[in-house]
Amino acid sequence: STQSTWVIASTQLPLPKSEVDVRRLDDGNESGGFGGSGARIDMHQRINHEGEVNRARCMPQNQNIIATKTVSSAVYVFDLAQHPLQPERPECNPDLKLRGHKKEGYGLEFNPRKEGMVASGSDDHLICMWDIGASLGSGSREMQATTTFSGHTDVVEDICWHPVHENILASVSDDKSLKTWDTRQRDKAQESVEAHSKEVNAVAFNPFSQFVLATGSADKTVALWDMRHLNKKLHTFVSHEEEVFSVQWAPFNETILASSSADRRVCFWDISKIGHQQSAQDDEDGPPELLFIHAGHTAKISDMSWNANQDDEWVVASVAEDNILQIWRMAENIYYDEEDVEMESEA
Repeated sequence: STQSTWVIASTQLPLPKSEVDVRRLDDGNESGGFGGSGARIDMHQRINHEGEVNRARCMPQNQNIIATKTVSSAVYVFDLAQHPLQPERPECNPDLKLRGHKKEGYGLEFNPRKEGMVASGSDDHLICMWDIGASLGSGSREMQATTTFSGHTDVVEDICWHPVHENILASVSDDKSLKTWDTRQRDKAQESVEAHSKEVNAVAFNPFSQFVLATGSADKTVALWDMRHLNKKLHTFVSHEEEVFSVQWAPFNETILASSSADRRVCFWDISKIGHQQSAQDDEDGPPELLFIHAGHTAKISDMSWNANQDDEWVVASVAEDNILQIWRMAENIYYDEEDVEMESEA
């Protein structure tokens, strides 16, 4: 059988938006961004993995530390600095194995406010947490969960730490619920609401507005929530034709949200446009808050991520189940309002 690996790669992107002639990009291509001309992805480091990688996340405070969800119940942690650029032996050798789950899963995230704290959700209905700071580099190769939450009654599909409050996290599940938790109070969820009519696959807190979060569901919709009033959705985004598997807020703009789906599409939403008046012709393209659809993939989209580099904020990486990774930028004339263009031309 083929050895499973995960890779660290780098790419040199085409010119930033300020130096690109967007008229040449607007050529009717449905995928609507730059193509592969001149851009290449270089594999920098390759590390053996035991079975498929369900999900991988890096620690925000130290990007050499990577956690992976495996096809077993364990979460693996790797320190890139401790591994050669190419595997020297065939076995998988994580620096730390995190124990506590009974089944595999997909939910995984490092705490952005508390270095070394990682949370995981799995098919065993559990949420497990570990503080790996003291264990990494100590010689210990395994660690049991320091905290376990057991309020869900079905698969925990995704978890997300709050961007401001280090003790708060949200989780979503096949039991259709959205729950919020406080790690200081372990006996039960802080809040719980039936969020969708089918399984809930994804959750994301807005990085700028501490009470706002989004969920994505098998009911093909994305929902917007206010943590202070979880009894009622703020809005429902409708455009996807299949299950929604990922929701990600833009790291540079509090009103921009992306969602990806089994329909092979990434949708960009602008929540500031909700309720705007538009022409009947524009209605045919979707609701006013639907900013753009990237339709370049040929299989279900497994995961996606915004570029964290502020020099080129509209770049997104997305990967599909046919193992195709795409790195793309939406054409500038799509996200610049006509008013903005007029103001720039007058200036």
